[in-house]
Amino acid sequence: MQAALMIEARGLAKSFGPGLGVSGIDLQVPAGTIVSLLGPNGAGKTTIVRMLATLLRPDAGWARVAGHDVVAQGRAVRRRIGLTGQLASLDDCMTGRANLVMLGQLSRMSRRQARARAADLLTQFGLESAAGRAVRTYSGGMRRRLDLAASLVGGPAVLFLDEPTTGLDPDSRRALWEVVRRLAREGTTVLLTTQYLEEADQLAGHICVITGGRVAAEGTPGQLKAAAGPAKLIISLAPGADLARAAAVLARRAAGPLAAAPRPGYLEVPVVPCAGLVTSVIRDLDEAGVAVNDISLQLPTLEDAFRGLTGSAAAGLPSGDDAVSPEAAEARARAA
Repeated sequence: MQAALMIEARGLAKSFGPGLGVSGIDLQVPAGTIVSLLGPNGAGKTTIVRMLATLLRPDAGWARVAGHDVVAQGRAVRRRIGLTGQLASLDDCMTGRANLVMLGQLSRMSRRQARARAADLLTQFGLESAAGRAVRTYSGGMRRRLDLAASLVGGPAVLFLDEPTTGLDPDSRRALWEVVRRLAREGTTVLLTTQYLEEADQLAGHICVITGGRVAAEGTPGQLKAAAGPAKLIISLAPGADLARAAAVLARRAAGPLAAAPRPGYLEVPVVPCAGLVTSVIRDLDEAGVAVNDISLQLPTLEDAFRGLTGSAAAGLPSGDDAVSPEAAEARARAA
C-alpha cells in the first residue's frame, strides 16, 4: 500500500522578476520519507521551501502539506511543520534550554510541558551539558543541532531542512545526518535542500535536481546515477603493450564503443558491472599477451548525473532567485 502524500505540489511558481524565481514545480513526498531538492546556488530550492512553509505566497499553482492547502489553510500547515533554515533562528543571549522552553510555550505548552520537552530534546541531541550555557558560546555544530531541536519542539509531521549543514565540518555534518535518519525512521517526513552531492546521496530516497527554477530530473540516487551513463573499466596498459590487440580483447566485454582515455596508454571500456568482471578481463588480456599496469571499475556517480543536468558541480555559480539572496527575494515578495 502506497504511503499517503505529506507534501504535494503542482505547477508551483514564484517570480521576482525576469529570470528570477521558480516555475512549474511538481512535487510528491510520501509520509516518512526523505526527499532532497538538489541544486547549485540560486537554483530556487529555498524559494520552494518558503512557499511550502507558507513564508511566501505562490504566484501560480497549488501545494498541500500534511493535507492542508498552503494558501487557504496556512495556519493549519504551520501547526504541522518544522523549519530549519541556513542560519540558526536562536536567541544568542539565552541558554539552549531557555530557547527551547520559550518555543514550547509559544506552541501553547504549559511551562512544565515545555521544560519536559526541552529536556527530552537536549538529551536526544547530546546537548545536556551545554543546556545552561548561552547559545553564543556554542560551536557551529552545536548551534545547528539546537536549531534542529528547536524545529522539533512542536512534534511536526513534516520537517523542512534548508541547507542545514552549510558551513559545518565533516564530523558535525555526519552527526546531523544520523539525527535526520532517525527522525525519518520514527515517521517524520523530511524535505531537504542541499547543494552537497554526498548529502543527497546519503540521506535521500528520492532526489529532485533543481536548476533554473525548474525540476531538471528526479528519481532515486541509483536511477539518476544510471542515467548518467554506463560503468567503465579504466585500464592502464604497460609500456609497449599492443593497443590494437587490447582493444580487440576488450571489445568482447564492452557495452558500447571503446574510447581512449585522456592519458596516453589508457583505455575506457563501457561495461555492465557483474561479479568477477575485473578478474575475467585481466585473465583475457593476460592470455592475449597484453600487459596491464592497472585496472579499475568506475561506476557512474551522482556528480556525473548532476554535471550532465546542470553543467556544473554542486556549489556552482549563483543564478536565479537566490543570486539576489533568499532574504532579498523574500523582502521583495513582502513588499509586493
